[in-house]
Amino acid sequence: MTTTTIATDPAREEPRAADTIGFGNVLRSEWTKLRSLRSAYLSTGFVMLATVGLGILMGVRWAHQKGALDPAFDATNVSLSGFYIAQVIVGAVGVLTISSEYTTGMIRATFSAVPQRRAVLAAKALVVAGATFVIGEIASFASFGVCQALLVSKHAGVSLGDPGALRAVFGAGLYLTAVSLLGFGLGATIRHTAGALSGFFGILFAPTLIVDLLPTSWRNNLIDYMPANAGSQILTIVKVKGALPPWGGLGVFCLYAAAALLAGFALVRVRDA
Repeated sequence: MTTTTIATDPAREEPRAADTIGFGNVLRSEWTKLRSLRSAYLSTGFVMLATVGLGILMGVRWAHQKGALDPAFDATNVSLSGFYIAQVIVGAVGVLTISSEYTTGMIRATFSAVPQRRAVLAAKALVVAGATFVIGEIASFASFGVCQALLVSKHAGVSLGDPGALRAVFGAGLYLTAVSLLGFGLGATIRHTAGALSGFFGILFAPTLIVDLLPTSWRNNLIDYMPANAGSQILTIVKVKGALPPWGGLGVFCLYAAAALLAGFALVRVRDA
């Protein structure tokens, strides 16, 4: 009895799913996931409320301030006060974008459909960063505009043509984008929502509090390199003595976000979903 072996042409074999999906399709899939979530729209609303709403409140507050304002009054930074709240919201969204799939177990279905895990993470990160950047820029220009309009009566308003104003307003959106990627990186690394959120808040705020407890000489050398202190320099016009320059501070913060992302990308290949 003989066995007949039928040779197959490798070129005609059915290609694997990972080869046919393509990164563009993965990106569109992740965008569909994000915009189908009600929480994404709620988060956008909260970001706009925090930034524009606080911009209005601060504009009214300083416009009705009795007497002349301090010569060092930073009208641009005042108009962007809401970004100190918005950073918490976008960081949490960054965490939940990936950690929620691990929590529900949906990540297994995602990785089954797209075995290239790093491609999935890259698509998620790009979607989160792109959405945050657009929302952040809209919020920053809107809050700047309404606040400066209110400060006109106090003759304290500035325009985008004033030195440093455009940099601060545009940089505010970049800062929020970096914050969202820090949250995403921690979510991909830790995978559990509660732990990742704790890690995000810890990294963003705790180092500053800890460094404040150190001897003065150590504190002065380290405080400006703490995440929130460094990143928020992009929002300021009036330079604080010893502080990092605006773009340098944002660059330092981006290093924290990059470290979290690299950890997530490194671990996604060696751990079970």
